Amino acid sequence: MPSLHDIKYAFFSLISTLEFRDVIDVAVLAYIIYLLLKLIRETRAGQLVKGILLLVAGYFLSSLLKLKIMKYILAQALDIGLIAMLILFQPELRRALEKFGRTKLGLNLLGFGQNAGELSQKWDGAIEAICDSCVELSASATGALIVVERQVRLGEQIETGTILNATPSKEVFGNIFYPKTPLHDGAVIMRDGVILAAACFLPKPQNDAIINKKLGSRHRAAIGMSENSDAIVIVVSEETGQISVAMNGVLTRDYTREKLEELLRREIFADAAADNSSDDKKSLSSVFKRRKKK
Repeated sequence: MPSLHDIKYAFFSLISTLEFRDVIDVAVLAYIIYLLLKLIRETRAGQLVKGILLLVAGYFLSSLLKLKIMKYILAQALDIGLIAMLILFQPELRRALEKFGRTKLGLNLLGFGQNAGELSQKWDGAIEAICDSCVELSASATGALIVVERQVRLGEQIETGTILNATPSKEVFGNIFYPKTPLHDGAVIMRDGVILAAACFLPKPQNDAIINKKLGSRHRAAIGMSENSDAIVIVVSEETGQISVAMNGVLTRDYTREKLEELLRREIFADAAADNSSDDKKSLSSVFKRRKKK
C-alpha cells in the first residue's frame, strides 16, 4: 500500500514532466468528454451509460475480490461493448454526426450565399407573416405547427406532406390550420422563406416517457423534430392558445409576438450572416437591425 509520501512524490514528479502540449491534450479530451455528456444528458443514452459504468465497476470489484467467474463474464461483456454502444446509441450518434456536419465553409444550406439580398427579403416577410399568424391563431385557440428549416434538410418529413411552394401570409396560414380542412392536421415546413409543404408528419421525441404528460401531440412532435434537426419549431396550443418554440430538443413557452419575432430574426439572420461574405453580412444584419428598431 503506497504511503502518503509516495503519492505526493509521484504527483509532483508527474507535474514536473508536464509540457504545454500535454495541457492542450488534456484540455481537448476534457472538452470532448463534456460534449459527450451534454449530448446524452436526459436521453435514453444517459441510462445506458449508467449501466455500462456499473459493468465496469463490477469488473474491477470482481477482480479485486478475485471472483473468477464474474470477472470472466464481465470481461466478455465489455469486449463487445463497443459494438453494443454503436447499436444502442445509434440515434444519439446520428445527432452528433449531424451537428459535426453543420460546417460553415460557404455551403450554407439556407442559400444566403447565392443571393443573400433576395433571400433576406423573403425571410423578412416570412417572419412577419409567421408572427402575425401565430398571434391570430393564438387569439382563436387554433392549433398550429410551423417548422422553419435551417441547415439540416427535412426531405423525409416533406415527403409525408403536400407540396405548396406558397408565399407565407397570415391568410395562407389561417386557411391551412383552419379546423377540418384537409391540411390542418400536420406541420407546415418552411424553406428559404417559402411555405414548402403542409400536413407533414414529424418524428416522435426520443425521450417521450419523461415529457410532461400535459403536453399534446403537437408539442411532442415539435420536440421530436427539434431533437432530430436544427429546425425552429413553433407551436400554437389548441387548448390554451399559448405560443411555444422547440429548439435542440427543448420546449420554451409563453411567447409574445415581440419575443417570437426577436428569436426568429436572431436565429435565422444572425446565423446566416456568419456564413457569408462581408457584403452579404451587411445586407442581412441591416435587415435585422432595421426590424429591431421598429
